[in-house]
Amino acid sequence: MRLFQGDYAQETIFSENPLEVALHWQALGAPRIHVVDLDGAASGDVVNWEVIESIATAVQVPVQLGGGIRSLGTIEKVLKLGIERVILGTIAVENPELVKDACRRFQEYIIVSIDARDGKVATHGWRKASELKAVGLAREMVRAGVRRFIYTDISRDGTLVGPNFAAISELIENIHKPVVAAGGISDLSHLKLLKKIGADGAIIGKALYVGDIDLKTALEEAQ
Repeated sequence: MRLFQGDYAQETIFSENPLEVALHWQALGAPRIHVVDLDGAASGDVVNWEVIESIATAVQVPVQLGGGIRSLGTIEKVLKLGIERVILGTIAVENPELVKDACRRFQEYIIVSIDARDGKVATHGWRKASELKAVGLAREMVRAGVRRFIYTDISRDGTLVGPNFAAISELIENIHKPVVAAGGISDLSHLKLLKKIGADGAIIGKALYVGDIDLKTALEEAQ
């Protein structure tokens, strides 16, 4: 399932079988599978445990998971399932001390996802706005020990209009940590420019499902 600009009222279901989809992208050469428990992000706790475990067990490439992960116990449980990286979002805003503890315990297995609308961070499945600036939060998270980030411009997510290159570049220049870009990627030229400005990687969603980007071609270009 995909949302449009983070709106749960504007969802598109591309498949009823997430495991089948994950295996499909793996077969086409995806080096990593990005999974978000949208129900968990909205509710505040991981919901789709059975689906997550099935993907973690069956898929051979690394899997990263976000959505509703807001305690050390949940992080540990997710990692024990075989998930390689845990994505934290809301707790980076609401409980930075917990993120610091998570980084001490789990180190490189922790990613912080900064999801912003008009430069300000949103939480709780993108439904709650804050006054925090994306760069300011990222700097705080670097001090907490976070080694890797995902940046999503919510207004671009699911729109296929292109990433917010300026915001991504600003973040990279300010924190000097790996930043994976997400939101709006729909063309190989977007990937080339993201690489040029220093993005560590890109998360492609809707563009793959609707056929705007061919995964094999994209991977060849990335090399």
